Amino acid sequence: MRASTNALFWHYGNSVIVAFMTATSINLQLAPGQKVTLQPVSWQRFEEILDELSDRRSSRVAYADGILEIMAPLPEHERSKVAISDLVKIVLRLQKRRWEPLGSTTFKREGMAAGIEPDDCFYIQNYQAVIGKDRIDLSVDPPPDLAIETDVTSKTERNAYEALGVPELWIYSSGMLSINILDQGQYVESQSSLIFPEIAIAALIPQYLQRAKEVGVSQSLEEFEMLLQNSI
Repeated sequence: MRASTNALFWHYGNSVIVAFMTATSINLQLAPGQKVTLQPVSWQRFEEILDELSDRRSSRVAYADGILEIMAPLPEHERSKVAISDLVKIVLRLQKRRWEPLGSTTFKREGMAAGIEPDDCFYIQNYQAVIGKDRIDLSVDPPPDLAIETDVTSKTERNAYEALGVPELWIYSSGMLSINILDQGQYVESQSSLIFPEIAIAALIPQYLQRAKEVGVSQSLEEFEMLLQNSI
């Protein structure tokens, strides 16, 4: 990453390191659960950092309002992400709905000066728009209909999702699921999902994630599917 003499603020936990640089490279080795915040970061610099980090990394990024966050997820967050995604797929399959999962794809749009890599995401209403696409261009393609985060979400992440226009954001943290619906450019917490209005998603997702810890993921998914089959 080539930089001007702007200050970069590196946040490790509660400590902050301020560096003034003219040129540097990003070569981060983050431990699971660790996050680094860089600011101010221009759009050009954000794209340079993405190129230097490469697609082979395990870390994820969020960018909004000139702030860039680079995060390394914890193993338990990865397990929760996979389980929630599997539960979503069960609902979609039983409802005979089509979808395209795009995982932790990098979504960015220069005009909005925002970028995000969700833990997972789904195209449902707009699934046909992304069939067969390896890269998404939000200047022409719609954002995902549903994004999933499995940790406390920072203001930068929420701002990025709002700027990119993701209609529904689920945040699973501390055993609870928060459903956030985009309303006039800002998220409003809701007790129900617009995508699955007839299902008590906010209650069922945490219930079956806890069940997975007790009997294993596969049995929990089977029980969830049986419950829905008897109610649909």
